[in-house]
Amino acid sequence: MKLWKEALVVGLLALVVSCGDSSSKKLPIMGRQEFKEVNGKIDTIYHTIPNFQFVDQDSAIVNEKTFEDKIYVADFFFGTCPTICPVMKQQMLRIYDRFKDNPDFAILSHTIDPEHDTVAYLKDYSEKIGVMDNKVWHFVTGNKDEIYEMGSAAGYMVPVGEDGAAPGGFIHSGAFILVDKDRRIRGYYDGTKKLEVDALMSDIPKLLAEYE
Repeated sequence: MKLWKEALVVGLLALVVSCGDSSSKKLPIMGRQEFKEVNGKIDTIYHTIPNFQFVDQDSAIVNEKTFEDKIYVADFFFGTCPTICPVMKQQMLRIYDRFKDNPDFAILSHTIDPEHDTVAYLKDYSEKIGVMDNKVWHFVTGNKDEIYEMGSAAGYMVPVGEDGAAPGGFIHSGAFILVDKDRRIRGYYDGTKKLEVDALMSDIPKLLAEYE
């Protein structure tokens, strides 16, 4: 409980800073910063996504190496979600359809209900919504505590967890999180709102261009 509350605070602060100024030439780097003196100069050390290992809809191991030399969009969901998840997945499909042929781009969707959302379930779920290429969009499951840790202040800085009072029994952010090739968070976007997803789709080419 404490972890997702901390993540909510950090994530909301990041969202306020971000909300992607789409007119900016370079996207901001989100999250905590540390400052370290190196050879008499101050270097800025940015928050990065920690190492992880999950299993996707094709029973393949998915970890940080899966996303080497790629930017990606991450989110959290669960298959029986009665509220925002269906909207989020329809919006993520727009991103998938736009960028699925770009070898430098990927999507990572974490289930927060691994007991229900098995590998077989995620395979069926992904195909039903129209995702046939697991090399681009990975629906992952794994150890519940490790998934929740990824949502915490140590990871993507968004709230995820169990909540008996919430519809479906879980709480999670509706954010789409843009991550660069250096595993730094470069933007948060409301995955339930078309205009914010439009902004994300405008920002993806900008981020890709930083690595050209």
